[in-house]
Amino acid sequence: MVSYVNILMYGVGGLVVAGMALLVAFQEKLVYVPVLPGLTKSYSITPSRLRLSYEDVWLRSSDGVRLHAWFIKLFPDCRGPTVLFFQENAGNIAHRLEMVRIMLQQLKCNVFLLSYRGYGESDGYPSQHGITKDAQAALDHLSQRSDIDTSRIFVFGRSLGGAVGAVLTKNNPDKIAALILENTFTSILDMAGVLLPFLKWFIGGSSSKGPKLLNFVVRSPWSTIDVVGEIKQPILFLSGLLDEMVPPSHMQMLYAKAAARNNQCLFVDFPTGMHMDTWLNGGDHYWRTIQQFLKQHVPEKKEGVSPQNENDTGAR
Repeated sequence: MVSYVNILMYGVGGLVVAGMALLVAFQEKLVYVPVLPGLTKSYSITPSRLRLSYEDVWLRSSDGVRLHAWFIKLFPDCRGPTVLFFQENAGNIAHRLEMVRIMLQQLKCNVFLLSYRGYGESDGYPSQHGITKDAQAALDHLSQRSDIDTSRIFVFGRSLGGAVGAVLTKNNPDKIAALILENTFTSILDMAGVLLPFLKWFIGGSSSKGPKLLNFVVRSPWSTIDVVGEIKQPILFLSGLLDEMVPPSHMQMLYAKAAARNNQCLFVDFPTGMHMDTWLNGGDHYWRTIQQFLKQHVPEKKEGVSPQNENDTGAR
């Protein structure tokens, strides 16, 4: 007769095998969701529907993938800050336009919206390696434009977009003025245990105490916790305390890791903010927080004062 111990061992072994099979076969579909259920891959609306003036931008990543983006300007000769915005994992940039419309009004900025490979009208298939290249292509494009103030480019990433933005900001200390992270996870390795609780015993990030036996099968680990501590630019952390997707503790851990090495970090939480609507439920406090952060760290140039001279005479 098979003992209960053997049955338990077989059961645990089965869970491990099933978990590995799920991760190997479907992990990209769990991490990257370019098409929302019931919708198509194409854009449901364009910025013109919201009476926003925009430019269709076509880029090539360093590995040759054709990418699409929208560059939305507050007005034609706007020299205000330019936001390089990286979206969450689900849907496409059209689904962010209402928030972008408010952002333009509140921050008096330009907004560059990139479609990751495999999203919207961009070619290819999403992966961490590929999306990292896509983000760099977007920044390189902005850095070469003559119609914006390239010293005032900052990155804004929400959820997955925060992981993308953190890597880009770390890799480009001379091109990016500041970083804003909203409701971002410590790593996909840690999120695996949130989405599939039994996996936390086998997969985990650098802060996990588990054995991490299956980490090697995760192709897009997006370990933001290991990146954020290397960023030298100012970072603003915006955390919705009712986030139903990413535990708010992830944002707290990211802030602690960054602030240990970077004294230009600010953490602000919003008691009624959920994963996708912190910007909405945060109200005026949300936008004032960002306005003050940009005023301090992405300031408008003064006539006749170079950035270097301004730094030399500023507060220490």
